[in-house]
Amino acid sequence: MARLCEGRVCIITGAGRGIGREYALMLAEHGAKVVVNDIGGAADGTGTDAGPAQQVVDEIAAAGGEAVANTDDISEWAGAERIVAQAVEHFGRLDVLVNNAGILRDRMLANMSEGEWDAVIKVHLKGTAGPAHFAAAHWRERSKAGEEVDARIVNTTSPSGIYGNVGQTNYGAAKAGIASFTIIAADELSRYGVTVNAIAPAALTRLTENLGMGQASDEMKEQLSPKWIAPIVTWLASSESKGVTGRVFDVSGTHLAVAEGWHRGPTVEAPTHDPSAMGAVVESLMADARPNADMFGQDRQA
Repeated sequence: MARLCEGRVCIITGAGRGIGREYALMLAEHGAKVVVNDIGGAADGTGTDAGPAQQVVDEIAAAGGEAVANTDDISEWAGAERIVAQAVEHFGRLDVLVNNAGILRDRMLANMSEGEWDAVIKVHLKGTAGPAHFAAAHWRERSKAGEEVDARIVNTTSPSGIYGNVGQTNYGAAKAGIASFTIIAADELSRYGVTVNAIAPAALTRLTENLGMGQASDEMKEQLSPKWIAPIVTWLASSESKGVTGRVFDVSGTHLAVAEGWHRGPTVEAPTHDPSAMGAVVESLMADARPNADMFGQDRQA
């Protein structure tokens, strides 16, 4: 088996459990040196525990790999800065950032508290922006010094963010923001030799087991295992993915697809200046427009 990430230094946030753990183990198997970040909190983000991150580091070391634990809160700018600094200080450089950390505080919009909104937006959206900011500054500095940079950012959006899901306005808004963030950051950072992509994973983890996935059949649980998400992330982290940037990959269990973003649909030029006549115009546009996607990325049925 070819080792795709030999010697590459990777940060993975939220890597103590679930999908992030699978990323860390596979990247290390493929020769990467890994910074395993996890605060060890509960699914809603409360609490801390250094154990999960260290356990993954121990697994990697036992298999002959190199890794170091990090328990910084990446939703705080200072924590994001420290994790990038740790990678550079410990391993001498940084090549890959995988933004994976996340929490859930699902609630119907009419019942959602300000705290439930703020916590989810902070961990997902700010927790992606902060590490990406400091990683980008590191790569820009290296590029301006004349070094040829071959770096990667892999973000985590969600079917909830790109397709929508009831009860997750906070989570979906954050994940939709990450998808847009990915496209824009890809355009900004290409000049420095950095690609930026995102994945929208569907897998059975402690965050999703209470969303109905926990009652799935054994066969379905196998298909939704986090292990199926790691190969695309490992490939995106490698030098082989140099020609791919600004894309979102939908990884639903054993299915891999490219998610196609917003495009302008049916259009009418200067339809009317009379708002009372707008109903007929919109009705015509809607008749020609493709319906919104469901959670599986397919046309939503009426």
